[in-house]
Amino acid sequence: MYDQPRPNRATPAMTFDQMLERVRYEGAYPTRERAEEAVRTVLAALGRQLTGDERVDLAQALPVEAALTLTAQIPDTEPLTGWGFVKDLAERAGATPATARWDTGAVLAVVTRLAGPDLLARILRQLPCDYALLFGQAELRRPQLHAAAT
Repeated sequence: MYDQPRPNRATPAMTFDQMLERVRYEGAYPTRERAEEAVRTVLAALGRQLTGDERVDLAQALPVEAALTLTAQIPDTEPLTGWGFVKDLAERAGATPATARWDTGAVLAVVTRLAGPDLLARILRQLPCDYALLFGQAELRRPQLHAAAT
């Protein structure tokens, strides 16, 4: 399948255990198990939103266990807004929207580091405009030109 990690992939910047410890720190989770739960639910939700080369390239940047969680999901036919992403995550995890937003921020902060700026920019171009904040990025918009100003 095209969305599975490529066999000759480079070694990720961190192991899955290191990723979990980083997420545990970012999210101030009391246990490694709670951090792993956040990683798996957020990456599964992200896997339902990403398609194409960005999906494959992100999977290559992640540790194998995280990449498999991301790519095991079938992408949704209609992309969710950033808020829709959080609400869907909360419903699927049986959590409050506040908890889902916290988990999203903790996991995507680490994903942002692993992806790097170029891949992150490509991912954000693919997703609806309000995802930048979920990845801890400023959401800058281009000024709208008015037809009367021409």
